[in-house]
Amino acid sequence: MKLPELVSADPRLTWSIRVEDLGSGDVLIEHGADTVLQTASVGKVFLLLEVARRLEEGTLDPGERIVIPPEHFVGESGLLYLLRDRALTVVDAALMVAAVSDNLATNALLHRCGLDAVVAMAPSLGLRETSLLDYIRNGRGPSDPWTPSYGCARELCALMGMLSRGEAVSPGASRQVLDWLAAGVDTSMVANGLLLDPLAHIGPEYLGIDLKHKTGCTSVARVDVGLVAGPAASLAYAIGANWVGAGADLRLEAHEVMLRLGVQLREVVTGAVAGGPVGFGGA
Repeated sequence: MKLPELVSADPRLTWSIRVEDLGSGDVLIEHGADTVLQTASVGKVFLLLEVARRLEEGTLDPGERIVIPPEHFVGESGLLYLLRDRALTVVDAALMVAAVSDNLATNALLHRCGLDAVVAMAPSLGLRETSLLDYIRNGRGPSDPWTPSYGCARELCALMGMLSRGEAVSPGASRQVLDWLAAGVDTSMVANGLLLDPLAHIGPEYLGIDLKHKTGCTSVARVDVGLVAGPAASLAYAIGANWVGAGADLRLEAHEVMLRLGVQLREVVTGAVAGGPVGFGGA
């Protein structure tokens, strides 16, 4: 794989990128892998792991109905805030978090599990520069954590590898989180280059590609982390961009790079390009 020239062309964008071959352990591409970014909703993976851990231990009833505290009511990302009936079960709320990054379901599950327990998940996995910090909020004041979640590509890629090997909490918890993440509908970033059906890729879809991922979006961030497998290879990836203080909305520039990288991932996992460096459009 090769790094798109656009990564270094615009200094207003800060990137953290790492792609690993899960079979060989080789690093296929890396840029700013230790740079810590705001990762928006990507930290919700740690919440899903805590929910999965409690379900496996039997300390959380999968059929329990979630409670949404009024002080943590938020909208935007997701569907639950638009629904008339919000009495979801714990497992359905977790699915909503994974599938549509539902903010309201996230806050309800954080309230149920306890923020401190979820914050402790990342360090328990050996991660030091990546974590979930806070509830999702309509506005972030000076007394609130600086971001809902943060991380670097090296650790986020490692987290994806742990999930693939069943090493995140336990084999059962890892498998459950991946099952939830398979329903993710946001294919606007790296996954855009995979050409999957955004609403129907629970299992292998276009060209046998299988995707399990989590994205995060804010007005200054685009992040996509996941596992993508095909007939030729299985990869873990973490690709994120921030433009804090840039004075402009750089989502177009970020998405263009992510698309190009996604095309390369598709070519690698499907074996569509034989020999030589893999480039955008087969170049």
